[in-house]
Amino acid sequence: MNDDDLMEGIARGDEGTFRLLVERWERPVFAFLARMAGSREEAQDLAQEVFLRVYESAKRHRPESAFRSWLFRIAGNLARSRLRRRRILRWIRFDPVLHDRPIEAEDAGRAVERDEARRSVREALGKLPERQREAMILRRFEDLSYQEIAEVMGVSLPAVESLLQRGMRALRKNLVRKGERP
Repeated sequence: MNDDDLMEGIARGDEGTFRLLVERWERPVFAFLARMAGSREEAQDLAQEVFLRVYESAKRHRPESAFRSWLFRIAGNLARSRLRRRRILRWIRFDPVLHDRPIEAEDAGRAVERDEARRSVREALGKLPERQREAMILRRFEDLSYQEIAEVMGVSLPAVESLLQRGMRALRKNLVRKGERP
């Protein structure tokens, strides 16, 4: 079943299809929200709210745009709203445990270097303006196309290109300033 079929099942009140939809999308939504919000706990709360909104809007859902774009738009809007309420827009801590996977048989020196580089990138990403950070996360971590990012963020394709270019430039600048290789 595709996502639009699942949404039709949810609209009919089929709890099994809702469970399938959540199982299919909970990890990518959680990962996106953790990167946006900066904490696992906040991401868990937001993810529950995202899926609650999906469930509540199932009867109104029309498959005009890609489901993935629609879902990430809901998640992005909720994350931005929560960040505004907390008044934390620029300096966000990211949870390295969430996305870093240990590589077996890796020597300690390389592991330390890799962890330091990831931490530096997370810090530099956290310093980006909110919209640039969101576009970068959607592109680099969620692998959305430019068109999908435009739909999620409610902006034009040239605006997405501009956000990504400015974000990448700022990210490189922040990393060079810190002495890291971009």
